[in-house]
Amino acid sequence: MTAPARPVPAHVITDDAEALAVAAELAEEFRAGAAGRDAGRRLPHAELERLSASGLLGVTVPRGHGGAQVRTTTLAEVFRLLASADASLSQIPQSHFVYLNVLRRQGDAAQQKFFFGEVLAGRRFGNAQSEAGTRHVQDIRTRLRPAADGSYLLSGVKHYATGALFADWIPVLARGGDDALHVAYVPRDAPGVQVVDDWDGMGQRTTAGGTVRLTEVAVPADRVLPHHLTFQGPQLHGAVAQLLHAAIDVGIASGALAEAVAFVRSKSRPWFESGFETAAEDPLLIQRFGELAVRVRAAEALLAEAARTVDTAEAALTDDSAAEASIAVAAAKVLAAEAAVETGSALFEVAGTRAALDGLNLHRHWRDARTHTLHDPVRWKVQHIGRYVLNGVRPPRHGLL
Repeated sequence: MTAPARPVPAHVITDDAEALAVAAELAEEFRAGAAGRDAGRRLPHAELERLSASGLLGVTVPRGHGGAQVRTTTLAEVFRLLASADASLSQIPQSHFVYLNVLRRQGDAAQQKFFFGEVLAGRRFGNAQSEAGTRHVQDIRTRLRPAADGSYLLSGVKHYATGALFADWIPVLARGGDDALHVAYVPRDAPGVQVVDDWDGMGQRTTAGGTVRLTEVAVPADRVLPHHLTFQGPQLHGAVAQLLHAAIDVGIASGALAEAVAFVRSKSRPWFESGFETAAEDPLLIQRFGELAVRVRAAEALLAEAARTVDTAEAALTDDSAAEASIAVAAAKVLAAEAAVETGSALFEVAGTRAALDGLNLHRHWRDARTHTLHDPVRWKVQHIGRYVLNGVRPPRHGLL
């Protein structure tokens, strides 16, 4: 296997405490330019290089391969911190960690040694999984055909490929000849790979979640993993993937609340009937901020509880512990989505007319929340929670729970 070039070697983070400290530092660094990047749709190339160099992208690499193997609670908090600063930037590496998990579960010794080394060197995974125009999200039509020399040829078109434009490796979901699901890890610059920057969503503007076209891409056999085996037996693949989405939503909510606080304290005028000198003294605003704080704190608490449940399940994985983890994550995701959308909208309610000025770009919080929470419908998560609580029905193993 050959590796893409990376100009600056990545730092290797050694433990959970260091991972959290680095994430907090980067969040403050990224926060300063988030509104401007979103307003001008300036893609965060420099910021992603900074993220790679920091070592955060390698924190889930197993200790036996030189990584920190941080707890899921730590990983969720890393994403929450980054999303509180820049929701687009935090979304980009979500698939990176998902496909690292595929390697942890399905990669053989040689594949793990190579790709974990790639990640510790600062190289990034993107994704090419979703397709447009199919019957539903799990109708994957991209094909992986065996070649005469034992390698494969990969063809298809992917959409919403967040991170692919910035990636060194693009994990591609494809069906094999037996229709079983596989992941092919393809270099971003491989012949036959075209990444198109055509994302025009109202939110998460700088994720570059555009189109990937794959035309007879040659893939060596040692870059293909049997992803269909992930869902045979108890697994945490979907729980971890969804937990990171929930962490992004909670981060959006906490970031919007913090910006609302700063705006009301420094810029908002009191309503003339309140009789107070500052908006921050208005008891009606105080009431609303209290309500929003409760929502955000509740979302943070459910996120942390869900992450702990995943860690507990990973230590003793059974059908029951995996189900508990999936349900805990589903509950966290439901409340996180509600809190993100509500707080992003309520920012204008508490901050006043001036907050709606386009130049301030405060609406990015709501746009990001509304866009990201469309990723998969929480109404189905509520259904699975209800079935589990009332009838003891374990959630399905399809990767979205």
